Amino acid sequence: MTAERVTIEDVLALQTWAVVGLSGNTGRAAYGVAKFLQDKGKQIIPVHPSAVMVHGEPGYGSVRDIPGPIDVVDCFVRSELVGPVVDDAIAIGAKAVWLQLGVVDPTAAARAEAAGLLVVMNRCPKIEWR
Repeated sequence: MTAERVTIEDVLALQTWAVVGLSGNTGRAAYGVAKFLQDKGKQIIPVHPSAVMVHGEPGYGSVRDIPGPIDVVDCFVRSELVGPVVDDAIAIGAKAVWLQLGVVDPTAAARAEAAGLLVVMNRCPKIEWR
């Protein structure tokens, strides 16, 4: 098994996922992926400026607004916007960041790794699930 695959498996084993970009828009990828994670037994926490309830879970305006510990910050934001989200994940003591398909920021990923977080980039947990 490759080091990348080990990291993916380690992150998929984590329980509490803050899903950044998750709104009630059923046409967005975040909506379906969050439901998939929830169906697999993960606790999901919607993070979106509108802070709406999604899949029965209350939403928060930012990662820093979430009151409890977060294992994974799952990023459904454009690459040029993901850096501050990764910085928030580092600040709250998350264990991992997951940058979704098409979300690539090597500099932010390096900051997260330097802070001790597991990093998965340009992947989808729904596709990677085994």
